[in-house]
Amino acid sequence: MTTRSRTARTPRRVRLRRGVLAALVAASVALPVSGAAGATEVPAPAPADLAPLRAATGADLAARYAARRDDLRAAADAAEEHGSHKRAAALRELAAPERKFYSFDGRDGGRSVEVFGDLARADRIAVLVPGADTSVDHYDRLRNAAEALLREAGPRTAVVAWVGYRTPATVSTDSITAGRADGAAHELTAFSAELADLRPGTPASYLCHSYGAVVCTLAAPGLSAANLVLFGSPGVGTDAVRAADLGGRAVVWAGRGSADWIGGVPHVSLDLGITTVGFGADPAAPEFGALPFDAGDSDHSGYLSPGSASLTHLTGIVTGEVAPADTRKAPRENTATPGNTVSGRA
Repeated sequence: MTTRSRTARTPRRVRLRRGVLAALVAASVALPVSGAAGATEVPAPAPADLAPLRAATGADLAARYAARRDDLRAAADAAEEHGSHKRAAALRELAAPERKFYSFDGRDGGRSVEVFGDLARADRIAVLVPGADTSVDHYDRLRNAAEALLREAGPRTAVVAWVGYRTPATVSTDSITAGRADGAAHELTAFSAELADLRPGTPASYLCHSYGAVVCTLAAPGLSAANLVLFGSPGVGTDAVRAADLGGRAVVWAGRGSADWIGGVPHVSLDLGITTVGFGADPAAPEFGALPFDAGDSDHSGYLSPGSASLTHLTGIVTGEVAPADTRKAPRENTATPGNTVSGRA
Protein backbone atom coordinates (compact mmCIF):
# COMPACT_ATOMS: atom_id res chain seq x y z
CA MET A 1 0.00 0.00 0.00
CA THR A 2 1.36 3.41 -0.93
CA THR A 3 1.80 6.29 1.48
CA ARG A 4 -0.86 8.20 -0.42
CA SER A 5 -3.46 5.46 -0.06
CA ARG A 6 -2.74 5.09 3.65
CA THR A 7 -3.17 8.81 4.26
CA ALA A 8 -6.34 8.83 2.18
CA ARG A 9 -7.87 6.18 4.43
CA THR A 10 -6.96 7.84 7.71
CA PRO A 11 -9.44 10.75 7.45
CA ARG A 12 -12.28 8.29 6.76
CA ARG A 13 -11.38 6.39 9.91
CA VAL A 14 -11.32 9.60 11.91
CA ARG A 15 -14.64 10.70 10.43
CA LEU A 16 -16.17 7.35 11.34
CA ARG A 17 -15.03 7.67 14.94
CA ARG A 18 -16.28 11.23 15.12
CA GLY A 19 -19.60 10.14 13.68
CA VAL A 20 -20.04 7.35 16.21
CA LEU A 21 -19.22 9.65 19.10
CA ALA A 22 -21.52 12.35 17.76
CA ALA A 23 -24.31 9.79 17.60
CA LEU A 24 -23.60 8.79 21.19
CA VAL A 25 -23.81 12.41 22.28
CA ALA A 26 -27.06 12.97 20.40
CA ALA A 27 -28.63 9.82 21.84
CA SER A 28 -27.44 10.66 25.34
CA VAL A 29 -29.03 14.09 25.15
CA ALA A 30 -32.27 13.07 23.48
CA LEU A 31 -33.25 9.83 25.21
CA PRO A 32 -33.29 10.86 28.87
CA VAL A 33 -34.82 14.30 28.41
CA SER A 34 -38.41 13.28 29.05
CA GLY A 35 -37.49 11.40 32.22
CA ALA A 36 -35.01 13.95 33.50
CA ALA A 37 -37.35 16.92 33.16
CA GLY A 38 -39.65 15.69 35.91
CA ALA A 39 -37.07 13.98 38.10
CA THR A 40 -36.83 15.10 41.73
CA GLU A 41 -34.28 14.17 44.35
CA VAL A 42 -35.53 12.05 47.23
CA PRO A 43 -34.62 13.89 50.45
CA ALA A 44 -32.50 12.24 53.12
CA PRO A 45 -31.00 13.48 56.38
CA ALA A 46 -27.28 13.92 56.82
CA PRO A 47 -25.62 10.78 58.22
CA ALA A 48 -24.31 10.68 61.77
CA ASP A 49 -20.94 12.37 62.13
CA LEU A 50 -18.76 9.54 63.39
CA ALA A 51 -15.17 9.77 64.53
CA PRO A 52 -12.66 8.07 62.20
CA LEU A 53 -11.84 4.52 63.20
CA ARG A 54 -8.32 4.10 64.49
CA ALA A 55 -8.25 0.34 63.99
CA ALA A 56 -10.41 -2.28 62.30
CA THR A 57 -11.30 -4.21 65.45
CA GLY A 58 -14.40 -6.36 65.44
CA ALA A 59 -16.06 -4.27 68.14
CA ASP A 60 -15.32 -0.92 66.49
CA LEU A 61 -16.57 -2.14 63.12
CA ALA A 62 -19.73 -3.57 64.67
CA ALA A 63 -20.48 -0.18 66.23
CA ARG A 64 -19.87 1.53 62.89
CA TYR A 65 -22.20 -0.86 61.07
CA ALA A 66 -24.92 -0.33 63.68
CA ALA A 67 -24.67 3.45 63.35
CA ARG A 68 -24.98 3.23 59.58
CA ARG A 69 -28.05 1.02 59.91
CA ASP A 70 -29.60 3.87 61.88
CA ASP A 71 -28.70 6.25 59.03
CA LEU A 72 -30.32 3.91 56.51
CA ARG A 73 -33.51 3.70 58.57
CA ALA A 74 -33.64 7.48 58.91
CA ALA A 75 -33.24 7.84 55.14
CA ALA A 76 -35.99 5.27 54.62
CA ASP A 77 -38.34 7.26 56.86
CA ALA A 78 -37.57 10.46 54.92
CA ALA A 79 -38.23 8.71 51.63
CA GLU A 80 -41.54 7.36 52.94
CA GLU A 81 -42.64 10.81 54.04
CA HIS A 82 -41.73 12.10 50.58
CA GLY A 83 -43.95 9.46 48.98
CA SER A 84 -41.01 7.53 47.50
CA HIS A 85 -42.20 4.13 48.68
CA LYS A 86 -39.92 2.13 46.39
CA ARG A 87 -36.84 3.97 47.65
CA ALA A 88 -37.99 3.53 51.26
CA ALA A 89 -38.39 -0.21 50.76
CA ALA A 90 -34.94 -0.47 49.16
CA LEU A 91 -33.34 1.40 52.07
CA ARG A 92 -35.04 -0.78 54.67
CA GLU A 93 -33.71 -3.85 52.91
CA LEU A 94 -30.19 -2.39 53.08
CA ALA A 95 -30.71 -1.74 56.81
CA ALA A 96 -31.25 -5.44 57.59
CA PRO A 97 -29.32 -6.60 60.71
CA GLU A 98 -26.93 -8.79 58.73
CA ARG A 99 -25.80 -6.00 56.38
CA LYS A 100 -22.53 -4.20 57.12
CA PHE A 101 -22.34 -0.66 55.76
CA TYR A 102 -19.10 1.09 56.58
CA SER A 103 -20.54 4.36 55.30
CA PHE A 104 -23.83 5.64 53.93
CA ASP A 105 -25.17 9.00 52.84
CA GLY A 106 -28.64 9.05 51.31
CA ARG A 107 -28.42 12.59 49.95
CA ASP A 108 -27.95 13.47 46.26
CA GLY A 109 -28.85 10.00 45.02
CA GLY A 110 -26.93 8.17 47.72
CA ARG A 111 -23.36 7.03 48.47
CA SER A 112 -22.44 3.81 50.24
CA VAL A 113 -19.62 1.47 51.19
CA GLU A 114 -20.70 -2.05 52.16
CA VAL A 115 -18.48 -4.78 53.59
CA PHE A 116 -18.89 -8.47 52.81
CA GLY A 117 -16.88 -10.83 55.00
CA ASP A 118 -14.75 -10.04 58.03
CA LEU A 119 -12.80 -6.84 57.44
CA ALA A 120 -11.13 -7.10 60.85
CA ARG A 121 -9.48 -10.46 60.15
CA ALA A 122 -9.17 -10.71 56.39
CA ASP A 123 -5.80 -11.54 54.87
CA ARG A 124 -6.68 -9.67 51.66
CA ILE A 125 -9.26 -7.17 50.54
CA ALA A 126 -11.06 -6.72 47.23
CA VAL A 127 -12.68 -3.35 46.52
CA LEU A 128 -15.36 -3.38 43.81
CA VAL A 129 -15.76 -0.07 41.97
CA PRO A 130 -18.90 -0.24 39.80
CA GLY A 131 -19.91 1.72 36.75
CA ALA A 132 -23.11 3.28 35.47
CA ASP A 133 -26.58 2.78 36.93
CA THR A 134 -25.45 1.61 40.37
CA SER A 135 -27.43 3.21 43.18
CA VAL A 136 -29.69 2.54 46.15
CA ASP A 137 -32.47 1.75 43.68
CA HIS A 138 -30.27 -0.48 41.50
CA TYR A 139 -28.02 -2.26 43.97
CA ASP A 140 -28.79 -5.97 43.68
CA ARG A 141 -26.34 -6.59 40.83
CA LEU A 142 -23.43 -5.16 42.82
CA ARG A 143 -24.46 -7.06 45.95
CA ASN A 144 -24.69 -10.31 43.98
CA ALA A 145 -21.26 -9.68 42.47
CA ALA A 146 -19.70 -9.03 45.87
CA GLU A 147 -21.25 -12.16 47.35
CA ALA A 148 -20.13 -14.28 44.39
CA LEU A 149 -16.56 -13.02 44.73
CA LEU A 150 -16.56 -13.67 48.47
CA ARG A 151 -17.83 -17.24 48.01
CA GLU A 152 -15.16 -17.92 45.42
CA ALA A 153 -12.31 -16.30 47.34
CA GLY A 154 -13.18 -17.75 50.75
CA PRO A 155 -13.43 -16.39 54.31
CA ARG A 156 -9.88 -15.03 54.43
CA THR A 157 -11.02 -12.34 51.96
CA ALA A 158 -13.12 -9.25 52.66
CA VAL A 159 -14.99 -7.69 49.75
CA VAL A 160 -15.91 -4.01 49.83
CA ALA A 161 -18.59 -2.67 47.48
CA TRP A 162 -17.64 0.98 47.03
CA VAL A 163 -20.30 3.33 45.63
CA GLY A 164 -18.67 6.54 46.77
CA TYR A 165 -19.94 8.64 43.89
CA ARG A 166 -23.11 9.32 41.98
CA THR A 167 -22.78 6.96 39.07
CA PRO A 168 -23.97 8.15 35.66
CA ALA A 169 -26.90 6.70 33.80
CA THR A 170 -25.83 4.42 30.96
CA VAL A 171 -27.68 6.55 28.42
CA SER A 172 -26.56 10.04 29.34
CA THR A 173 -23.93 12.58 28.46
CA ASP A 174 -22.33 11.88 31.86
CA SER A 175 -21.53 8.32 30.77
CA ILE A 176 -19.31 9.46 27.88
CA THR A 177 -17.35 12.16 29.71
CA ALA A 178 -15.02 11.96 32.70
CA GLY A 179 -16.84 14.62 34.73
CA ARG A 180 -18.34 12.27 37.31
CA ALA A 181 -15.14 10.22 37.41
CA ASP A 182 -12.95 13.21 38.34
CA GLY A 183 -14.76 13.82 41.62
CA ALA A 184 -15.16 10.11 42.28
CA ALA A 185 -11.40 9.56 41.94
CA HIS A 186 -10.73 11.96 44.83
CA GLU A 187 -13.24 10.11 47.00
CA LEU A 188 -11.77 6.73 46.09
CA THR A 189 -8.24 7.92 46.88
CA ALA A 190 -9.39 9.14 50.30
CA PHE A 191 -11.12 5.84 51.02
CA SER A 192 -8.05 3.90 49.92
CA ALA A 193 -5.88 5.83 52.39
CA GLU A 194 -8.42 5.21 55.18
CA LEU A 195 -8.54 1.50 54.40
CA ALA A 196 -4.75 1.26 54.37
CA ASP A 197 -4.61 2.94 57.80
CA LEU A 198 -7.22 0.53 59.17
CA ARG A 199 -5.54 -2.60 57.82
CA PRO A 200 -1.86 -1.74 57.26
CA GLY A 201 0.02 -4.35 55.30
CA THR A 202 -3.12 -6.11 54.06
CA PRO A 203 -3.04 -6.29 50.24
CA ALA A 204 -5.99 -4.62 48.55
CA SER A 205 -7.06 -5.27 44.97
CA TYR A 206 -9.29 -2.73 43.22
CA LEU A 207 -11.64 -4.38 40.73
CA CYS A 208 -13.02 -1.67 38.48
CA HIS A 209 -15.86 -2.25 36.03
CA SER A 210 -16.95 -0.13 33.07
CA TYR A 211 -17.17 3.56 34.06
CA GLY A 212 -15.67 2.50 37.40
CA ALA A 213 -12.48 1.68 35.49
CA VAL A 214 -12.28 5.34 34.47
CA VAL A 215 -12.63 6.31 38.15
CA CYS A 216 -9.84 3.91 39.11
CA THR A 217 -7.39 5.02 36.44
CA LEU A 218 -7.85 8.65 37.45
CA ALA A 219 -7.30 7.65 41.09
CA ALA A 220 -4.39 5.31 40.31
CA PRO A 221 -1.50 7.58 41.41
CA GLY A 222 -2.90 7.81 44.94
CA LEU A 223 -4.32 4.33 45.47
CA SER A 224 -2.83 2.06 48.13
CA ALA A 225 -3.38 -0.98 45.95
CA ALA A 226 -1.58 -4.21 45.21
CA ASN A 227 -3.62 -4.79 42.05
CA LEU A 228 -5.63 -2.50 39.81
CA VAL A 229 -7.95 -4.59 37.64
CA LEU A 230 -9.84 -2.96 34.77
CA PHE A 231 -12.61 -4.84 32.96
CA GLY A 232 -15.37 -3.85 30.59
CA SER A 233 -13.60 -0.51 30.36
CA PRO A 234 -14.53 2.22 27.85
CA GLY A 235 -11.01 3.67 28.21
CA VAL A 236 -8.71 5.13 30.81
CA GLY A 237 -10.04 8.69 31.00
CA THR A 238 -6.52 10.16 31.06
CA ASP A 239 -3.76 10.91 28.58
CA ALA A 240 -2.10 7.61 29.48
CA VAL A 241 -1.19 5.43 26.51
CA ARG A 242 0.49 2.68 28.54
CA ALA A 243 -0.17 1.10 31.90
CA ALA A 244 3.05 2.55 33.26
CA ASP A 245 1.67 6.05 32.61
CA LEU A 246 -1.09 5.61 35.19
CA GLY A 247 1.22 6.04 38.17
CA GLY A 248 0.99 4.32 41.51
CA ARG A 249 2.54 1.03 42.55
CA ALA A 250 -0.29 -1.36 41.71
CA VAL A 251 0.08 -4.16 39.20
CA VAL A 252 -2.31 -3.19 36.38
CA TRP A 253 -4.49 -5.92 34.86
CA ALA A 254 -7.12 -5.68 32.12
CA GLY A 255 -9.63 -7.95 30.45
CA ARG A 256 -12.72 -7.86 28.29
CA GLY A 257 -15.24 -10.63 27.66
CA SER A 258 -15.82 -11.75 24.10
CA ALA A 259 -19.54 -10.90 24.38
CA ASP A 260 -19.03 -7.43 25.86
CA TRP A 261 -20.53 -4.75 23.61
CA ILE A 262 -18.08 -2.17 24.91
CA GLY A 263 -15.41 -3.68 22.70
CA GLY A 264 -17.12 -1.91 19.80
CA VAL A 265 -16.92 1.55 21.38
CA PRO A 266 -14.22 3.75 19.78
CA HIS A 267 -11.37 4.17 22.24
CA VAL A 268 -10.68 7.79 21.44
CA SER A 269 -10.99 11.14 23.17
CA LEU A 270 -12.48 14.08 21.29
CA ASP A 271 -12.52 17.70 22.40
CA LEU A 272 -15.84 19.12 21.24
CA GLY A 273 -15.17 22.56 22.69
CA ILE A 274 -17.71 22.53 25.50
CA THR A 275 -16.65 19.08 26.68
CA THR A 276 -14.46 16.12 25.85
CA VAL A 277 -16.15 12.84 25.00
CA GLY A 278 -14.58 9.41 25.00
CA PHE A 279 -11.96 7.99 27.32
CA GLY A 280 -8.84 7.46 25.27
CA ALA A 281 -6.71 4.33 25.31
CA ASP A 282 -8.16 0.84 25.61
CA PRO A 283 -6.57 -0.82 28.67
CA ALA A 284 -7.38 -4.28 27.27
CA ALA A 285 -5.38 -3.64 24.09
CA PRO A 286 -2.02 -5.46 24.06
CA GLU A 287 -0.12 -2.26 23.29
CA PHE A 288 -1.37 -0.68 26.53
CA GLY A 289 0.80 -3.11 28.44
CA ALA A 290 -1.56 -4.16 31.23
CA LEU A 291 -1.30 -7.78 32.31
CA PRO A 292 -4.15 -9.69 30.62
CA PHE A 293 -6.60 -11.94 32.41
CA ASP A 294 -9.01 -14.33 30.75
CA ALA A 295 -12.51 -12.85 30.87
CA GLY A 296 -13.98 -15.69 28.83
CA ASP A 297 -17.26 -15.04 27.05
CA SER A 298 -18.55 -12.53 29.62
CA ASP A 299 -20.99 -9.91 28.47
CA HIS A 300 -20.85 -6.41 29.94
CA SER A 301 -22.73 -7.35 33.10
CA GLY A 302 -21.39 -10.86 33.58
CA TYR A 303 -17.79 -10.53 34.75
CA LEU A 304 -18.58 -11.61 38.31
CA SER A 305 -21.29 -14.12 37.49
CA PRO A 306 -21.03 -17.43 39.40
CA GLY A 307 -19.31 -20.12 37.36
CA SER A 308 -17.81 -17.71 34.83
CA ALA A 309 -14.20 -17.88 33.69
CA SER A 310 -13.94 -14.19 34.46
CA LEU A 311 -14.91 -14.65 38.11
CA THR A 312 -12.41 -17.50 38.45
CA HIS A 313 -9.53 -15.42 37.15
CA LEU A 314 -10.50 -12.24 38.99
CA THR A 315 -10.60 -14.29 42.18
CA GLY A 316 -7.17 -15.68 41.39
CA ILE A 317 -5.77 -12.16 41.11
CA VAL A 318 -7.29 -11.17 44.46
CA THR A 319 -6.00 -14.27 46.26
CA GLY A 320 -2.60 -14.21 44.56
CA GLU A 321 -3.11 -17.56 42.83
CA VAL A 322 -2.89 -15.83 39.46
CA ALA A 323 0.34 -13.86 39.62
CA PRO A 324 2.10 -11.62 37.10
CA ALA A 325 4.58 -14.41 36.34
CA ASP A 326 1.71 -16.68 35.26
CA THR A 327 0.53 -14.24 32.60
CA ARG A 328 3.99 -13.89 31.12
CA LYS A 329 4.23 -17.65 30.65
CA ALA A 330 0.69 -18.27 29.43
CA PRO A 331 -0.97 -17.14 26.18
CA ARG A 332 -3.34 -14.18 26.32
CA GLU A 333 -6.49 -16.29 26.01
CA ASN A 334 -5.54 -18.46 29.01
CA THR A 335 -3.84 -16.38 31.68
CA ALA A 336 -4.20 -18.92 34.48
CA THR A 337 -2.98 -22.51 34.73
CA PRO A 338 -5.49 -25.27 35.51
CA GLY A 339 -4.24 -25.30 39.08
CA ASN A 340 -5.41 -21.73 39.46
CA THR A 341 -9.08 -22.63 39.22
CA VAL A 342 -10.44 -21.42 42.54
CA SER A 343 -13.57 -22.19 44.48
CA GLY A 344 -14.44 -21.98 48.15
CA ARG A 345 -10.95 -21.11 49.38
CA ALA A 346 -9.97 -21.06 53.00
